[in-house]
Amino acid sequence: MTGGRAGAAAGGTLLLGVRHHGPGSARAVRAALDEGRPEAVLIEGPPEADSLVHLAADEGMRPPVALLAHVVDEPGRSAFWPLAEFSPEWVAIQWAVGRGVPVRFIDLPAANSLARNEEEGDPTSGDEDAVRIDPLAVLAETAGYDDPERWWEDAVEHREGGGDAFAPFEALGEAMGALREAYGDGGHGRDLAREAHMRLRMRAAQKEFGPDRVAVVCGAWHVPALRRKVAVAADRALLKGLPKVRAEMTWVPWTNRRLSRASGYGAGVSSPGWYGHLFGAPDRPVERWMTKVARLLREEDRLVSSAHVIEAVRLADTLAAMRGRPLAGLTETTDAVRAVMCEGSDVPLALVHDKLVVGDVLGEVPEAAPAVPLQRDLTRLQRKLRLKPDALERELELDLRKETDAARSTLLHRLRLLDIGWGEPVRSRGSTGTFRETWRLRWEPELSVRVAEAGVWGTTVLGAATGKATADAVGAAGLADVTALAERCLLAALPDALPVMMRVLADRAALDADVGHLAQALPALVRSLRYGDVRGTDTAALGEVALGLAERLFVGLPPACTGLGAEAALEMRGHVDAVHQAVGMLGELTPDAGSGGAVSQGVRARWVSVLRVLARREAVAGVVRGRGVRLLLDGGELADEEVARLMGLALSRGGDPAEGAAWIEGFVGGGSGGGMLLVHDDRLLGLVDDWLSGVSADAFIDVLPLLRRTFSEYEPGVRRTLGELVRRGPAGGGVAVGGGGVPGFAEEIDAARADAVVATVRALLGEASAGREGLVGAVG
Repeated sequence: MTGGRAGAAAGGTLLLGVRHHGPGSARAVRAALDEGRPEAVLIEGPPEADSLVHLAADEGMRPPVALLAHVVDEPGRSAFWPLAEFSPEWVAIQWAVGRGVPVRFIDLPAANSLARNEEEGDPTSGDEDAVRIDPLAVLAETAGYDDPERWWEDAVEHREGGGDAFAPFEALGEAMGALREAYGDGGHGRDLAREAHMRLRMRAAQKEFGPDRVAVVCGAWHVPALRRKVAVAADRALLKGLPKVRAEMTWVPWTNRRLSRASGYGAGVSSPGWYGHLFGAPDRPVERWMTKVARLLREEDRLVSSAHVIEAVRLADTLAAMRGRPLAGLTETTDAVRAVMCEGSDVPLALVHDKLVVGDVLGEVPEAAPAVPLQRDLTRLQRKLRLKPDALERELELDLRKETDAARSTLLHRLRLLDIGWGEPVRSRGSTGTFRETWRLRWEPELSVRVAEAGVWGTTVLGAATGKATADAVGAAGLADVTALAERCLLAALPDALPVMMRVLADRAALDADVGHLAQALPALVRSLRYGDVRGTDTAALGEVALGLAERLFVGLPPACTGLGAEAALEMRGHVDAVHQAVGMLGELTPDAGSGGAVSQGVRARWVSVLRVLARREAVAGVVRGRGVRLLLDGGELADEEVARLMGLALSRGGDPAEGAAWIEGFVGGGSGGGMLLVHDDRLLGLVDDWLSGVSADAFIDVLPLLRRTFSEYEPGVRRTLGELVRRGPAGGGVAVGGGGVPGFAEEIDAARADAVVATVRALLGEASAGREGLVGAVG
């Protein structure tokens, strides 16, 4: 290497102090390496990565990527060293690999940095009370800037190329030297051991290749420490006794969003998309940026023309000149985009920030990169099912009747069991049938750590999910946890886990006497039966457990509904609703032939008898009694006259007004559609109206909040209709009740009213002619 760079050298070695993830530093590193042509390149990073450097030249490697180190026996203890295409370290690696120049990493080994530090006074621990400085912030403040990012852009990113390739590093090294003199370690006590290791590795490279043939790429903060003359014995003494663990390292994909987080290098950038643009733009970066913004906004159907682009560029340049900046930066371009292309609105500007300033780029790593067996199996399944990981959030609609979609669903459910949250189930916008699922997918780099952690359960996704589900079942805290886990096992198609699940479930159900726990467990079991039917899973054993659980519920529910407070009664009403729905599904899923049909009818009959007890026993909480009556009415198990009698008893003037209000809430509240019931049955509405009119003034104030909660759940149209019926009263011609038909409907069709809709129905059906008889017949 040539001279003329004393400020950047230490004993002839070229020290290139950089800002991690800085495009200006990356360009300067490339220019300095081209000028100096070293025979070895040393990079700040864990030495375990030395054997992985060659993969940087693989065609399958596309940044952003990261070096992932984790403890072999405890994969959750991990660290990342992310690299983008504009990271100086990545540029140095590409330069060296492309020319066959050896690359060595010189930072403290991951085996030491990942080890738990329990020794007091360890120099790597640092002083927790020390004030940690941000070198860039101090330099920016010294230069009169209140924003370190703006200072860095003006001082480095907007600097024209050409001239002395080593000058930027000399200037930055000199500045960092002044900071280290003033602040010492700056509160970064852990750096002392790291810098000692860097010096030792640097000496070894100088001895191997010669002091004038080595280049070091590291954070600018470390340059003064690497220049300093320190005895070898002193550095080795500082590193002696450091804790150590077994660690493994590999390459993993990274994302632009994660580049903004401090990790590994302890540095991040808030605008990786913008920095990537600055690094990749050959010329006229502002004009090219505005063109990207215009293209994005046009794709979102916003009216943006070439005139907008021209005006935005002019405004950004003008703002830069007014603010004394050498070139328009992100602040100026953002202000110009907001004013010209977004018409002052921050809504489309947020899209620009999300898609361009940050970006959704997800890197790729080659298949040759080391990986745990579970990761390899997951990669194989992703490729087989055409489920490519993507940093951009997207929704996936699955039809479980299709083989590929069913396999995709199974994989996603197995990963959720393993706490690998690639997909999250969401409510489907289409059909609500059991054959359809909707997932929200987004791959985060941290999921690579989750995969490594899950590797302790097995080497394949199926084996690992089975092992973890079995262990979770044995260690589950309550019955509801086991039933929820059984449901997830059926969704994930884990037949080998079901026998253990059934044994644990039967044991817990036999010992658990809490009706609330049983009520929470039964719906999950019945849902499991339903999903098992859709997916073709044998759930006979699960059905037997569900029937036994239902029988225990039927016995214990009536006593559990007595002597309850207001909140406990509302909770119990929810349990009654859930059990009612579960019994209905259990009857539908039980075979209708042979003994199965008898079991189905027996379950329904037993539940109806339980509801009758709940509806008529005065000791039962009012909200539960009201709900029992309503469920019997909806099921056709109570005549209208009996319902009116029970309501009259609950709302008698001699009763407790609060208990009466609770009964009303149970009967017509809780999203049960009770508003329409009152609209179409004037007898029930009259009973409620008479009771409410007879409540004393003091008691009315007490029950008003409960009544408000009940009636506020109704649709506005229902509330208006009820108000109008009450205002008109019995003499106002309220809604009539037919002699023997459904409440609110006459026994015969009103032909005149039916004729009024003939023309509209014909238009909707697109029929040229349709007689009144045909329409009336269809309605009938």
